[in-house]
Amino acid sequence: MEGNQKDCTVEQIVKVTGGVLLSGEKEAVIKTFSKDTRTIEEGDFYLGIKGEKFNGSQFYEEALKRKASGVLVQDVDIPEEILKTYKGKAIIKVKDVVKAMQQLASYKRSLYNIPVVAITGSVGKTSTKDIVASVLEEEFDVLKTEGNLNNHIGLPLTILKLDHHEAMVIEMGMNNFGEIRTLTNIAKPTLCIITNIGTAHIGNLGSRENILKAKLEILEGMEKGGTVLVNNDNDLLHKWAEEQKNATNFSVVTYGIENPSDYMAKAIDTKEEGSTYEITIHNKKYTITVPVPGMHFVYNSLCSIAVGDYYQMEMAKIQQGIQNFKLTKNRMEIEKIRDNITLINDAYNANLDSMQSALQYLGSLKNRKIAVLGDMLELGEYGVELHKKVGEEVVKNKIDILLAVGSLAKYIAEEAIALGMPKENVKYLATKEEAIKMLNTILTEKDNVLIKASNSMKFYQIVDYIK
Repeated sequence: MEGNQKDCTVEQIVKVTGGVLLSGEKEAVIKTFSKDTRTIEEGDFYLGIKGEKFNGSQFYEEALKRKASGVLVQDVDIPEEILKTYKGKAIIKVKDVVKAMQQLASYKRSLYNIPVVAITGSVGKTSTKDIVASVLEEEFDVLKTEGNLNNHIGLPLTILKLDHHEAMVIEMGMNNFGEIRTLTNIAKPTLCIITNIGTAHIGNLGSRENILKAKLEILEGMEKGGTVLVNNDNDLLHKWAEEQKNATNFSVVTYGIENPSDYMAKAIDTKEEGSTYEITIHNKKYTITVPVPGMHFVYNSLCSIAVGDYYQMEMAKIQQGIQNFKLTKNRMEIEKIRDNITLINDAYNANLDSMQSALQYLGSLKNRKIAVLGDMLELGEYGVELHKKVGEEVVKNKIDILLAVGSLAKYIAEEAIALGMPKENVKYLATKEEAIKMLNTILTEKDNVLIKASNSMKFYQIVDYIK
């Protein structure tokens, strides 16, 4: 399947955004976009995004000096002198740059008749995106979300990178109702994936049922008759899938391990370096090798098999794509460091579901197991309760030493002690600096250490230090 290269002209940008062209040639072609003057390259079209604390449009002149092809700005007055100096550059003024960027992305998407896979869920979006893209790359030239640029700014920026691509895999995140609705109506996915419904952002949405409702907004942008893939072992998604058996405007395809599903892993063999399992597709049995350890990556690979099969890829290519899969940085990165210590770096983000998965993996390892756990944020009134549940997981998975860091993480420590973990093996620390000092004194040869917290806790600094 071939993607068609489609570039925007200045005239199209003005038309799509309802902007005013202050200078520049209407016929000029715009190929690339940037929102950061620090990394802008010659020929990029600068998007002067206005945030809560600053207006990026104020840096329009710096962008032009750095040889941007043009700028999109709001809430700034541009002197005649500037317009004369840069008369060959496209300077477009709009009411709202973010809205204009979304309109541009929607227009750009409309020019491409290619597979667009959209992924949402409480946990596992990024790793699922990475493995799905890895599989599709065996057949297509794929554009995918970089890192977790999955919001109302990151998703349009990704779509604006469409060029010669033959498929796109995009991640959709949210904090509240309506946010995924905006994203899916820009992206117009041909296939949707919901990885699970957990407790992330429950403080904003009030219940897991409301989280499901917010995630299901992803279907609103999907073409009629499209397909949604769901994790059939997640309780709420399983119930929802059962209720949709007679749906007429879309199809539901399931993947799982426990509940009977369209794509099921059998005879799973988990090891420290990865997993293997068997799957039967179209009456043929295949062995799948997953190069990353942890049961949640078995689920992710099942999802990627379903996607590859949906787009009629050969199983040999699907298997190869799974074997080629590499994780996004700071997400369950596992490496050997000094003294043969196994470092599990999952410092990017944290919620109950991902904590459970990470602790389950840590608990499966030989030798001493150390968990350095920090606050999970955006949980509202559920904060104490959910941190206590993490404490349960620490004990259940027989973790040897717990370092809990942060005002909410103290409830992880308290619950672990209450459930019988020896007090001398549990340390509550106020700051990550204290955690670093403690690790320096206790780490010994062949230890396994997990580092995990919400991103704003900056636990990657712990990782960098102990390496």
